[in-house]
Amino acid sequence: MATITPHNGAEKGDFAKTVLMPGDPLRAKFIAETYLKDPKLVTGIRNVYGYTGTYEGKRVSVMASGMGIPSIGIYSYELYHFFDVESIIRVGSAGAYHPDLKLFDIVIGMGACTNSNYAAQFNLPGTFAPIADFGLVRKAVDACEAIGARYMVGNLMSSDVFYDDDPEAWKNWRKMGVLAAEMEAAALYMNAARCGKKALAIDTISDIIGTKEETTAEQRQTAFDQMIRIALSIAEE
Repeated sequence: MATITPHNGAEKGDFAKTVLMPGDPLRAKFIAETYLKDPKLVTGIRNVYGYTGTYEGKRVSVMASGMGIPSIGIYSYELYHFFDVESIIRVGSAGAYHPDLKLFDIVIGMGACTNSNYAAQFNLPGTFAPIADFGLVRKAVDACEAIGARYMVGNLMSSDVFYDDDPEAWKNWRKMGVLAAEMEAAALYMNAARCGKKALAIDTISDIIGTKEETTAEQRQTAFDQMIRIALSIAEE
């Protein structure tokens, strides 16, 4: 039987209304097997795993986005348009710009700046400001407060470049109050806006840009537990 899209082997109804979206396919597998009850693999095309199960009685899905704006642009578009997904919560890592952020802090992306040309496809007569769904932002803040998590709310920088030819470029974003850098949120927010759906990016600080501080792979797995539990707690059915 033909798949609905070339990139997703699931069928209609296989995904829950809320999908958690880490970048790494193996992290999607880890989240499903660690946090979800009775997780079912619903897609594995190109080893981009997607699962659906339950968390505290709620039906929730998790699927990898891959790295970067083009990749999450494809997968989030398809989830919103072809699989009846209403909310996508990105759960990933970010590099801190803001001097008050420390390793393992959580950043809730109220907005997402970008150096990508992704918005050009919408033919807008100006510059679009990609923002998260306020309801999800508020729930994420409440969840952080409830468990005493260190967090900040503000702008992310979704970069198309990991190895920037200008090593000082990040300082221009920091002076504008941007909190941290990652590579996906802006496209996710634009896709959500375009089809009237919900999106939020919650990131854990895995490194401090400018000081070279960074977490180990083992530390990240432990630290991400808090972020994942927050995302799962705010998932909407």
